[in-house]
Amino acid sequence: MRARLLALLAPFALLLASPAGALALNINENYKPQNEFKLEPWITIQIGGVDLSITKAVMYVFVACALTILVLTYVAKRMEQRPGRLQVVVEGYYGLIETITKGNMEGAMVRKWFPFLATVFVFIWFSNMLGYLPLPTNTEHKVDIFGMQIPSLALYAATANLAVPLALTLVVWFSYHIEGFRAKGVIGFYKGLIPAGTEGAMRIPIFFIEIISDFVRIVSLSVRLFANILAGHLLILFMGGGLVVLLNLAIFGSVILGAVTGVMAVAFFIFEVGLVATLQAFIFTTLSAIYLGGAVSAEH
Repeated sequence: MRARLLALLAPFALLLASPAGALALNINENYKPQNEFKLEPWITIQIGGVDLSITKAVMYVFVACALTILVLTYVAKRMEQRPGRLQVVVEGYYGLIETITKGNMEGAMVRKWFPFLATVFVFIWFSNMLGYLPLPTNTEHKVDIFGMQIPSLALYAATANLAVPLALTLVVWFSYHIEGFRAKGVIGFYKGLIPAGTEGAMRIPIFFIEIISDFVRIVSLSVRLFANILAGHLLILFMGGGLVVLLNLAIFGSVILGAVTGVMAVAFFIFEVGLVATLQAFIFTTLSAIYLGGAVSAEH
C-alpha cells in the first residue's frame, strides 16, 4: 500500500523538483524537509578520529534502551500467581515470542536465543513507537519560551537511522554464522547452503548464488526496517503540513490543502502506530529466528 502511494506521489515530486514546477507552484526554497532527519551533534566527542558525538539519534537509542530495561525488569519483578492486566499482556507477548522461537528453532537453541529475541522485539517496538511521539528535538527551528530557545517538536525514530537496524542485523548475521560453524563446522555450514537434491555441475552456481543471498540478508533485514519507518515519517511529515509549507501557498490555498492533507496525516499516523510499528518488530524478530534456526538445521 505504501509503495503504491509513494509511486503515485513520485511524478508529483519530480514536478516540484523541476525548475518549471518550482516557478509554477512558487516553491518555498528555504524549507528543506530533509533536514528533519539531519543529525547535528549536540555534544561533540572525538576520540582518535572516531566521531562519537551525541545526536538526537543517539538520544533516541538511549531512551529506547532505558525503556526496554526498565519495563522488562519491572515486569519480571511483578509476576504473580493470580495475573493482573499487566501480566496478561506480558503472557500474551511471551506466547508470541515462544511461538516465533519454537516454530523456527529446536531444543537448546530456543532456550539460548529466547531472551535475545524477546529483547530485540521490545527494543525495536519502543524505538518505533517513540518515533511517533512529538518531542523537542528539532534544533534547527527553535521556539522562544520565556526567553529560552527550546527546540521545536519533531518526529524521529532510532530505527529511521540506518545505523541502528544495521547494527542489529550484524549481530544476528554474525550470531547465526557462529552457531552454524559450531554445529556443522565451517565446511559443513557452507555445504549446507546447497539445497538438498542439487547434483552435478549445478552445485557450483547454486553455491555462489546462496553465498550472495547470505550477504544480501544484511541489506534486506536492515533496510526493510529502516525504509518502512523512514517512509512512514516522510508521509506524516508531508501530509501534516510539510507539503503546504513547501508549496508556499497563499492563506486560502493553505487552508484548502491543509484540510485535505491533515486528514491523510491523521490516517497515516494511526496506520503507522497501530500496525507498522509492531509489524516491523515482529518481522525482524521472526526473520532473526529463521536465520538462527536454519544455521543449525540439518536441512537447507
